[in-house]
Amino acid sequence: MSNFEFMQRMTFGQYLPTGSVLHRLDARARIVIFTAFLTAVTVAKGLPGLVLSLLLAVIGLLLARIPLGYALKGLLPPLPFLVILAVIQVLMRSRGTEAALFQFWLLRVTAGGLLEGVILLVRFASLVLWLSLTSFTLSVSELILGLNLLLRPLRRLRLPVDDLVLMVQVTVRFIPFLTQSAERIVKAQASRGAAWGQGSGGVLRRVRQALPMIVPLFLNSLRRAENLALAMDARGYGGNAARTSMHELNFQVVDWLAVGGSLLLAGLMVVWGVVI
Repeated sequence: MSNFEFMQRMTFGQYLPTGSVLHRLDARARIVIFTAFLTAVTVAKGLPGLVLSLLLAVIGLLLARIPLGYALKGLLPPLPFLVILAVIQVLMRSRGTEAALFQFWLLRVTAGGLLEGVILLVRFASLVLWLSLTSFTLSVSELILGLNLLLRPLRRLRLPVDDLVLMVQVTVRFIPFLTQSAERIVKAQASRGAAWGQGSGGVLRRVRQALPMIVPLFLNSLRRAENLALAMDARGYGGNAARTSMHELNFQVVDWLAVGGSLLLAGLMVVWGVVI
């Protein structure tokens, strides 16, 4: 039955209120911190900076009192596909004039190619851990409230800030719904004789098994999105109405210190390995 329990293997989108130091920071501070680190992981080109981001993500998980084993489970489902991409990266990067470390027929591996493959793996692992840490320590209500306050100055430029925040909220809410829908579809297909999780064949077998699930999953998603749009329209939703909040956020000194330190570390992640 473990082959059908998708929710247990999905870490992103799960909020864990452990009451840690990170949870007690202002929601706006957490949004800025996680945005800075995610941007730095995406932009960083050198391996030292990416390794630093991975270590900082692990430290963040420890500070948030999140079990490392639970957080690392988010790396397991896409790992086979990531390894394939890393191998392709190694082979494509190794076609230059650099001296080959290993060569067999058309396969040629160089030090630069291996470095590119390792960078891809470390970057992906860092992104997954930072995204998981964001969802572990930032609830949807805090995310929406913080984004509304951070983007409030853009309303003077007549930008649809409320609609943008709503898009983020719907996106975050739909991720667990997609996982639940995929789990129901797989269980229904297996009950009708589909060989899900049986036999051998590795990654190719898993891809072939996932193909019959894609069409009903998209249909269910489109139907759910249409029902959501009709419900919002029936209730007279409008993104231009002025709204207030029951909860007021107060930026403290510790929030300023956390944001400043995070921005410095994010900048170090980008610079380290390029300049040094």
